[in-house]
Amino acid sequence: MARYTGPKSKIARKFREPIFGPDKYLTKKNYPPGMHGPSKRKRKQSEYAVQLQEKQKAKYTYGILERQFRKMFDKASRMRGITGEILLMLCESRLDNVVYRLGIAPSRAAARQLVTHKHIVVNNELINVPSYQLKSGDKIEVREKSKSMGVIRNSVSNTQVKFDWLSWDAAQLTGTFIMAPRREQIPENIREQLIVELYSK
Repeated sequence: MARYTGPKSKIARKFREPIFGPDKYLTKKNYPPGMHGPSKRKRKQSEYAVQLQEKQKAKYTYGILERQFRKMFDKASRMRGITGEILLMLCESRLDNVVYRLGIAPSRAAARQLVTHKHIVVNNELINVPSYQLKSGDKIEVREKSKSMGVIRNSVSNTQVKFDWLSWDAAQLTGTFIMAPRREQIPENIREQLIVELYSK
């Protein structure tokens, strides 16, 4: 399955946000990468460049490559409502993202790996597709044989689920996707309207 495998700290520094999780290099060097460092004179970005950067940020944040992201946008544009908000809602409804939000994994990349390695069960069925779209009422749980895994136990013990659209039973390692989140329930710093404007050109 396709995914981004390049340097993560450079990308985080480019956007000046820890989009892949806590990053010590971003803390030390909170400016874009490059041989001239922070003293390089800034150029005014074009409208297209700003829109493209916002799309790239969303793709890196959710671990989605261009082809799949475009398909999600096309799907969002056909649905009733505000296209940008629906696009983020679809991103948040992915199985790998929900596994991360529930605290089963410390990052979306780790969540993706747990899903592909068949550690996650949805509605009593083993699902190994990270992009699987969850529906309201879907039950997500850690596979019985995987509940003793150190990476899962450590992640769960260090995370408290704080999302109204999810419920979580830490003792049973079982969660419920109550509903797709509204925009105000999504904490990501993404200006989705710029993505809509870019794809609408």
